[in-house]
Amino acid sequence: MLLAIDIGNSNIVFGIHDSEKWVNEWRILTVADKTADEYEVIFRSLLTNSIDYVEKVDRIVVSSVVPQLLRAFTEMMDSLFSVKPLIVGPEIYPMLPLKVLNPYEIGTDLIANSMAAYKRFGSLCTVVDFGTALTLTTISDDGEILGVSIAPGLKTAIKSLTGNTAQLPSVHLTPPPSVLGENTVHALQSGIVLGYSGLVDHLIDLTRNELGKLPEVIATGGLANVLSPISKYIRVVDQQLTLEGLRLISETIELH
Repeated sequence: MLLAIDIGNSNIVFGIHDSEKWVNEWRILTVADKTADEYEVIFRSLLTNSIDYVEKVDRIVVSSVVPQLLRAFTEMMDSLFSVKPLIVGPEIYPMLPLKVLNPYEIGTDLIANSMAAYKRFGSLCTVVDFGTALTLTTISDDGEILGVSIAPGLKTAIKSLTGNTAQLPSVHLTPPPSVLGENTVHALQSGIVLGYSGLVDHLIDLTRNELGKLPEVIATGGLANVLSPISKYIRVVDQQLTLEGLRLISETIELH
């Protein structure tokens, strides 16, 4: 069984794949100063709750955009598992069916997203990831990562706004009944939710204009299901896209 771990700025997502399907998945908060022992307690508890996955795991692949957690996770995995993890990083990119122009400047989660999206479409595509940061990663027809657009994520934007103003409440990020917000909550939802759907669609429009072709668009991340119904271009949502990309990376490296 494969254990795939995606260490993000806000959440750590990890799942178990049994060579046919994802059989379980967990999401915990990212705490950068947690120790290896603390993460071991969490992982041991979750991975042995109903089925003892600890003994069944024979492959591990890890992506992290939080460098200070890699040491803690390496120590945790050494203690908990009997297999050495594959850490996704620039040194393995030449073995992937992707062309990465700036390997030290792109997040490993975006590499995983690109792997899964390109495997799915096999042609020009854009991954919209609604995470702590909103990212749009575009991959060419021949598997070259052409570039990335980055903006503050929706939750990051709303926290920044409400955290620095006295009279703006934190709100649930769903589409409002009208773009014309008649109260504070709807006004915030209009600006953030509807505004971000326009941001995403505009960036995809600009991508089409620059490349002369509309990419296939796939979305992932916590708020993908909120934005996809009001976007002109998002037709596919896959919340396991990053984990699936990590699985594909692991299988590709195994073949070398």
